[in-house]
Amino acid sequence: MVFNLPIALKMTENNDAKKAEIEINKEKCLSFLNISEKIRYVGIINKFGRTVTGKLKNGIRPLLTPEQARDERYIESTRQQLRKDLEISIGKSIFTIEKNENVVFLLIPDKFKDYFYYITLEKDTPLVEINDIIDKINEKMGW
Repeated sequence: MVFNLPIALKMTENNDAKKAEIEINKEKCLSFLNISEKIRYVGIINKFGRTVTGKLKNGIRPLLTPEQARDERYIESTRQQLRKDLEISIGKSIFTIEKNENVVFLLIPDKFKDYFYYITLEKDTPLVEINDIIDKINEKMGW
């Protein structure tokens, strides 16, 4: 078997870069999770709704089955993609809050990558605290 050394080296570099990005994303999730006791889950999803990485707070029981969670993230990412056509008129989305009977969803688009920060909060989280959480995330991201 013959290997093309430059291609093999490039593949190794790509794998190393992907591993480094995965580690950075995990650290972001943990960092965001520690912003508030009201945060249940932090995930990073791509424009197709696939989870890049995510972390559930210790001791928290998921409200959605894995299939429901997958569908929910797909719906949110699709909605964000559809709204991109409106950016010329209304500007870019800064964040989205959805309040449900049992949980609050917060979606924050990354300003530089095609990722979204998908965050679930306790249902009783006041809007003032949600705003503080958003500000702290923006601060951590350097936005």
